[in-house]
Amino acid sequence: MEQKTVFRLTSCRICKNNKLKKIISLGKMPPANSFLSKKQLAGDNELFFPLDINFCPNCGQLQLSHVVSPNILFKNYIYVSSTSPVFVKHFEDYANSVFRKFKLKKNDLVVDIGSNDGILLKPFKKLGTKVLGVDPAVKIAKEATKEGIETLPLYFSTEIVEKITKRYGHAKVICANNVFAHINDIDDMVEAVKQVLTDDGVFIIEAPYLVNLLKKNLFDTIYHEHLSYLSVKPLTVFFRRHGMKIIDVEETESHGGSIRVFVAKNESKHKIGLSVKRFCNKEEKLGLSKIGTYLDFAKRIEKNKKELNVLLKNLKLQRKKIVGYGAPAKGNTLLNYFKIGPETLDYIIDDSVYKQGLFTPGTHIKVVSSDIILKDKPDYIFILAWNFAEPIMKRLTDYKSKGGRFIIPVPKPKVL
Repeated sequence: MEQKTVFRLTSCRICKNNKLKKIISLGKMPPANSFLSKKQLAGDNELFFPLDINFCPNCGQLQLSHVVSPNILFKNYIYVSSTSPVFVKHFEDYANSVFRKFKLKKNDLVVDIGSNDGILLKPFKKLGTKVLGVDPAVKIAKEATKEGIETLPLYFSTEIVEKITKRYGHAKVICANNVFAHINDIDDMVEAVKQVLTDDGVFIIEAPYLVNLLKKNLFDTIYHEHLSYLSVKPLTVFFRRHGMKIIDVEETESHGGSIRVFVAKNESKHKIGLSVKRFCNKEEKLGLSKIGTYLDFAKRIEKNKKELNVLLKNLKLQRKKIVGYGAPAKGNTLLNYFKIGPETLDYIIDDSVYKQGLFTPGTHIKVVSSDIILKDKPDYIFILAWNFAEPIMKRLTDYKSKGGRFIIPVPKPKVL
């Protein structure tokens, strides 16, 4: 079964160098969003795949050593962006800023690759642009279309270019948020982007920034969906190869710290901004092109694992009740690699109805709704969705006022 569903990457997807170096191994893991029903729990056909990271000494790109079939990862996707008010606001601000920055007009077409439930396209539509989503998660695409955001249930590739341009015309803006890093064949994707984009159009990528992964020890953002760990310098090499140029880079707070990269065709009127050089210089200073930087990072992951396990073990010895909050994909990397299961966390609370009643992949902890907290009164809430720690703790002031405490796992474990 594994042969058909996973393959080993033998060359860098940015520069094609075939002498990659393994720097981190997290062992075999289930796909991070493959939550299980009670019935599936009883079976024994849960899939596990290698989760290792390779470094390219030629261009400095970081990428997973193995690629799991996107049909396993995305066809029955259950992550819906709009369940998070923080993300809704983030994407409203994003749409407004892009609309102003590129002086979009009514009826300009905006295409979103991996559009999920239309979280970014809704505010664009409100601003008066035409919108089109492209997302392979069939169920989510159908729901989004029903709610007025037309979404093609397909992978964005050169195969569907004609279908888009004939029916919808060319796009002034194409966005790929938290999706560019998920795609193995980015060469084909970018060729498709070039064909759908108007000559003066802009391609915008938003993705977690490698600098934050290292600085904040965000190792739990490593999972099978995240094939590439992006920084600006390797991306300039990649786009140059495709006759495109990075014209601007911004940082955003999304996912523990992301970059928004604006790309245009070489022949377009867009000029390369100073930010591009600034980011490349910063990355050079931080040693992103040196293998030693990543070997140090691997040591810090081990230290975090030890400290967190000691903390949880001591609390369990004191018969404390610990539950999780948030069942994000990254939480499943942490739970599986640190070997934290139902013997440590009684259950995990999540606000997504899609996840409630299911069990976490690999570790099999039940996911429930937040109604249970005040009734059950656990001693500690272990926040797996650490990027939303502030709003989560704010919402749980009643729990806190009754003596409840919180555990945050990264960048280093702490009790609040």
